[in-house]
Amino acid sequence: MTDCPLNPEDCTTMPEVRAGVDALDAELVALLAKRFGYMRAAARIKPTRDAVRDEARKASVIAAAVAEAEAYGIPADVVGDIWERLVEGSIAYEFGEWDRIRD
Repeated sequence: MTDCPLNPEDCTTMPEVRAGVDALDAELVALLAKRFGYMRAAARIKPTRDAVRDEARKASVIAAAVAEAEAYGIPADVVGDIWERLVEGSIAYEFGEWDRIRD
């Protein structure tokens, strides 16, 4: 993981802002890689393919992300949209992994 060069409030130039964004993007990708590792684990652990999609869990995960966004004072609707895509992508990935390890 790359450290962000400056805190946002300490940035005074666009190159500093861009360096911070680029560093955080690299960290986000690393965190997503770890999250997808958990999806691989879930695919390995869940006993049936039907268990992969869990709408109640999906709703809970998205609601938690929206609540976190609200607590941070960032656009909750944007975070909700991002998490909708993230969770659906994770489910699709988990289905693929479930099938792959059982072929």
